[in-house]
Amino acid sequence: MTEKNTHDSGDRPSVETDGGTAAQAAQAHQNTNYLDEEVNLLNPSTPFMRDHLRLIWTGFIAWAIIVFVPVTLTAVVPSVMTTPMPVIGFPLHYFLVAIGAPAGALILSFWYARRRDKLDEKYGITHTDASETTAEDATGDEQTATDGGVRE
Repeated sequence: MTEKNTHDSGDRPSVETDGGTAAQAAQAHQNTNYLDEEVNLLNPSTPFMRDHLRLIWTGFIAWAIIVFVPVTLTAVVPSVMTTPMPVIGFPLHYFLVAIGAPAGALILSFWYARRRDKLDEKYGITHTDASETTAEDATGDEQTATDGGVRE
């Protein structure tokens, strides 16, 4: 049985990207100095800021619905919300506030993390910590450790 090395690309031509929207967005993000950009919540200055703000507002609206609708319904139609549910015997408002709100918060945090990861991937954002960086940066200079010393 012959062994094929699928990782060797010596006989294959190099593949170049087609410059699609993900590559363009990542390039635009890398060329943007976010410290010099104006931060305006009503009119974001970069596509990344617009997409991230849309994500935040969507999550905020979902959170407000999860938290405030059961309480509001209890005040508006107390006869429906305070009658015990046939299956578990608790009032509906108690179940929605005690179980629904924390479960909704967990689901929203999972949703936000997944969407933010996709957004970071779209714009080419990578998150590295100090253990993943090398001892020398691109210029060949040693990096300074957080305590002021030099990394070994």
